[in-house]
Amino acid sequence: MKKNIINILTIITLIFSLYSCSNFQKLLKSNDYELIYNEAVKYYEKKDYFRAQSLFEKLENIFKASDKADKILYYLGYCYFYQHDYMMASYYFRNVGNRYPLSTLREESDFMAAYCSYLDAPDYSLDQTSTYLAIDQMQAFINRYPKSNRIKECNEIIDKLRHNLEKKAFEAAKLYYKIGDYKAAIIAFKNSLQEFPDSRYREETLFLIVKASFLYAQNSIPEKKNERMLETLKEYDIFTAEYPNSTFINEARKIYQSAKQVIKT
Repeated sequence: MKKNIINILTIITLIFSLYSCSNFQKLLKSNDYELIYNEAVKYYEKKDYFRAQSLFEKLENIFKASDKADKILYYLGYCYFYQHDYMMASYYFRNVGNRYPLSTLREESDFMAAYCSYLDAPDYSLDQTSTYLAIDQMQAFINRYPKSNRIKECNEIIDKLRHNLEKKAFEAAKLYYKIGDYKAAIIAFKNSLQEFPDSRYREETLFLIVKASFLYAQNSIPEKKNERMLETLKEYDIFTAEYPNSTFINEARKIYQSAKQVIKT
């Protein structure tokens, strides 16, 4: 009995699926654009984003000069968004404002365009072009809509994206240190602090500058060693002035004493 019920339900589902597929194919070939639009909205509301997207794309140029034009781009943005294609979603959301600047959907679309760029931003270890783009778009949204209730969220997202860039800069400098290119490490560490003065890696960065400076001096030719050890002492003073109670202070003091000993001898 149970098997029969399951078989009947399977057949009904199959028939419904075939009918639905046949109906969708007819819509793709139809010239009744109002019908296509209404059915596309229905598919969207049923969360059938792939079919909704296919129908809206058919209508994009048809309704270009109508009052539905911005809505179609808006729907297409969300269709791609829910299918996790954030690059295409951002493209359609941006076009709402670019093509129809007076649209009532512009504010939400501008935010979603920036938000999709944020979701598309890669891990810190990869190229950060998309991260810079997302930051620019979020900042542009804040500038355009200073009273928006999304401002707090935008600032939180910018902080997350900047953390990616901070980490990228810090880890790149640290890599120079690990492979023993201490001169390049010092330059990279200082550049990272110049770009991100409030970096959460600031304490460790200043300490690693002291350490890299000492190792660079230690490996220098005799004629340069004294001068470079003096640089180590300067870097130590900068570090301890800012972080006198640092977790790295004991190791830093040992480096300082070693540098002073080399200068004396």
